[in-house]
Amino acid sequence: MDVRLARTDEELRAALELRRRVFCDEQGVSPAADRDGRDLEAIHVVAVEDDGSVIGTCRLLMRGPVARLGRLAVDQAARRRGIGAAILGAADDVARKAGATEIDLHAQTYALDLYLNEGYRERGEKFVEEGIPHVAMHKSLA
Repeated sequence: MDVRLARTDEELRAALELRRRVFCDEQGVSPAADRDGRDLEAIHVVAVEDDGSVIGTCRLLMRGPVARLGRLAVDQAARRRGIGAAILGAADDVARKAGATEIDLHAQTYALDLYLNEGYRERGEKFVEEGIPHVAMHKSLA
């Protein structure tokens, strides 16, 4: 498996399709909420199997020194293999290279341990987004 920036339009399309399956099909998120029009301005990280299939993804939106991480998704058949952690590590590197000194995100609370184990800290109270409990999280890259 290779975790890196999406290199081709095909990899980006596969990442967007993975997000649709995970967020819309599995979790009931509206397609409009997932496809918010910001993917063209985002940096996309993908986890790619040896056969070329995209099995994980996230995106980064850069806002000065802050990278906003979102849309972290791992194919259902590939979960519990450390792919989420690998994507977060790659996103840290990409954000640093882009000039970020910190990363913010909204984590689904069921995945809280993944983010805590990767150095993120909760910021504020839990809230509901698209019918799913979330918490804001922050990580310093400095």
